[in-house]
Amino acid sequence: MATQAHTQGALTEVERPWATSADEVLTELGVTRAGLTGQDARRLLAEVGPNRLAPPERKSLWRRILGHFDDVLIYILLVSAALKAILGDWVDFTVILAVAVINAGIGLIQEGRAERALDAIKDMLSVRAQARRDGSWADIDADDLVPGDVVRVRSGDRVPADVRLLDAVNLRVEESALTGESVPATKRVDAVAPEVGVGDRTSMLFSGTIVAAGTGTGVVVATGDRTEIGRIQQMIADVGELQTPLSRTLDQFGKWLAVLIIIMALVMTVIGRLLHQMPVDELLSAAIGFAVAAVPEGLPALVTITLALGVQQMARRRAITRQLPAVETLGSVTTICSDKTGTLTRNEMTARTVRTRSAELTVSGLGYAPEGEVSDSGEVVTVADRPDLALLATVMMLCNDAQIVRDGDAWRLVGEPTEGALRVLGLKAGLDPAGWRRVAAVPFESESKYMATLNDAPDGSRHVLVKGAPDRVLDRCVAQTGADGRAEPLDRAFWEAQIDEIGGRGLRVLAAAHAPASPDATTLDPSDVDTGLELVGLVGIVDPPRPEAIEAIAECRSAGVRVKMITGDHAGTALAIGREMGIVEGDGIHVLTGPELEAMTTEELRAVAQEVDVYARTSPEHKIRIVSALQSHGEVVAMTGDGVNDAPALTQADVGVAMGIKGTEATKEAADVVLADDNFATIERAVEEGRRIYDNIRKSVLFLLPTNGAQSLVILIAVLFGLTLPLQPVQVLWINMVTSVTLSLALANERAEPGIMSRPPRDTRASILDAGSLRRVAVVSLLIGGAAMGVFYYEYGRGVPLEVAQTTAVTMLALGQLAYLFNCRYLHRSSLTVDVLRGNAVVWWSAITLLLLQAAFVYLPFFHTWFGSAPISGREWLLTAGLAVLVFVLTEAVKAVGRARERSATARRH
Repeated sequence: MATQAHTQGALTEVERPWATSADEVLTELGVTRAGLTGQDARRLLAEVGPNRLAPPERKSLWRRILGHFDDVLIYILLVSAALKAILGDWVDFTVILAVAVINAGIGLIQEGRAERALDAIKDMLSVRAQARRDGSWADIDADDLVPGDVVRVRSGDRVPADVRLLDAVNLRVEESALTGESVPATKRVDAVAPEVGVGDRTSMLFSGTIVAAGTGTGVVVATGDRTEIGRIQQMIADVGELQTPLSRTLDQFGKWLAVLIIIMALVMTVIGRLLHQMPVDELLSAAIGFAVAAVPEGLPALVTITLALGVQQMARRRAITRQLPAVETLGSVTTICSDKTGTLTRNEMTARTVRTRSAELTVSGLGYAPEGEVSDSGEVVTVADRPDLALLATVMMLCNDAQIVRDGDAWRLVGEPTEGALRVLGLKAGLDPAGWRRVAAVPFESESKYMATLNDAPDGSRHVLVKGAPDRVLDRCVAQTGADGRAEPLDRAFWEAQIDEIGGRGLRVLAAAHAPASPDATTLDPSDVDTGLELVGLVGIVDPPRPEAIEAIAECRSAGVRVKMITGDHAGTALAIGREMGIVEGDGIHVLTGPELEAMTTEELRAVAQEVDVYARTSPEHKIRIVSALQSHGEVVAMTGDGVNDAPALTQADVGVAMGIKGTEATKEAADVVLADDNFATIERAVEEGRRIYDNIRKSVLFLLPTNGAQSLVILIAVLFGLTLPLQPVQVLWINMVTSVTLSLALANERAEPGIMSRPPRDTRASILDAGSLRRVAVVSLLIGGAAMGVFYYEYGRGVPLEVAQTTAVTMLALGQLAYLFNCRYLHRSSLTVDVLRGNAVVWWSAITLLLLQAAFVYLPFFHTWFGSAPISGREWLLTAGLAVLVFVLTEAVKAVGRARERSATARRH
């Protein structure tokens, strides 16, 4: 990282400010500890720009519009429309073009809604900052900060820019958004080695991180895109976009269908001309009619609408989908790579266990709400019952700078998470700290790893209270507290075994000790706590898993989706959390650390990536490698996270899922889905929703293709055999339009079929239609097409006018497709059930709309003029309705044969 600033004119680069002394950084920037003048700040702001991340480049409106026409089937429609315009058939031209334009409009509207919803939850950079301007402290907009500004921060502040520390007092900073570390980092002024990583740059404060405790003053060395966040955002920009499984499948299907349509249209034209000497203009019109009949022009719009409905459903479930295909992609996910802190866990440290000399006590409750109990073998205990617990709670609660504040119905921490957990422990144990008074303190330092305070008790006695790393505290103890609260000889071997045992469970272990102090003592020095302490006990602390996340992981497993944890925490802690959440099961390679991954080649990582459940001590670059390694095996990967360090991997993944509350702006911009409730369980529901959407798209394709196939078959056979055309091209357009706009939309609202989350993930390389589905398409095309041709030639043979016979054929197509719609409501079960008549009210509204539109086509003079239709009698309606019922029954027979084939194939495999 480098920065640019100089108050005398030329901009100066500061290379590795963390490795340079504070005074040298000030000298290179050309400023003093008094900060900048207002004039210099304004000039520098004009040079370096506002202190905010540059928004990602957006596609222009015209490119976004054209993107919605970029489909091979739409190309066929547009060519057909152009040919109709050349021939002067403006009705046909208008209808064809309208379908393509409506499809583009729906996509644009839905994308705009998703972006507006996402904008409502952006909250990355702090709004205000304390900066020294013109020799005095001023409250300014953080956007106006420039390199060279001297700023100050305190507990609870969000760091407004990248800052080189000048002074620090007990300063601890929550950097999990950058490093993945759940424990706040200790900050100090001393320079560090040039080559250290972000997590070890203790002389720096980074933009977007949170001050957990203490105070500090520093000089701004980087703003906006030059910050560490900006560097990671550039990594995001360098990762290319991936095609979704659905888009790949539909693209392949569309190309295959387009080639087939073109070939058949050419064959039809050649045969019609050479064998039947049909006029060229009539042949051209018939070929266009065939192409329009064969193209499922409603499919692109239908897919867009189905996905849009899925997006709205997910929004009601607290998930904002930024790109329409993302929800469907989640439905095909085979692996979810999840960050730990704040995603699988609450990002709220909680005391889980208390160990005194006489017993191990269990602590219930989660987070910073003082709701829970301390129990011994299931029996609730308090400080009134156990003197040893009372003494431990006193030390942990009073040797502590955190505060727990009620904020409405919730509880909020002010201070360091670890200290917040200890303060909550005291409240759960029933300790009232009133009457105690702090006299002096030795603040926590990373070198000493303990904190000590000198306190007056309510009875007037004075005590030294110490908490910290168990090894450092144990070295200073000569005695221990017994069950009755009195001192007894120290059993060091016992305590060392307990420290190892609690730490082995993945808990962070802290020790509490105390000693009497002289009533005259008014100061406290490190030498006062070097020896002579009495060890009170141990506390095991953890960032607890979200209960709903544990359930969601189990659901994902039953659905054949693996969950892998990728975290910056230590391997032992990550493994313990992974086991507790059900991510790690059985034997094998469960944990791989960042340094181990760094030493691996790409091929070596790919060889083990699928087997490793937990990745610990990782960096942003490692996460991208992990996701890429999994994708090399054909895995469809979702990556979840909330920190800036997750953003590049979210972009690399097939679908990125960001946390909306605790997530950073860079992460939200990189993600496809933003969870407004930060709930991992929402991802599991999104997987279910994605599978439902894909099923509904398959149902829609299975519905559209036979209906289009029947229409095109009618024209194809008539031309090939030189017969009278049962349908005019404009009538084909009519039936295409009304069925795709009414009936096909009904399937987008179908509920999830039973057992949808018991199926394994679908093979994304497989076609959207398998062999059985293609057989059904062919048979149903023949059934509906044959029925339409049959009624036409039957009626025409009876001597009725051509317009009446053609109108009867169109009605047969409409009713046949309506009957087939009920066949398509279930992919994996029979539709010969009363359930097919309920559960989706849109089916009935669509059916009523179709019948009304078809009645208008049959009886209104305006439609007779435009589409060449004519009135038909009740006899024709009864004839076509009876054949439609026959189509339904025969299609169910085809489905039954297909299910029998599947059962037989499954039995042979097993």
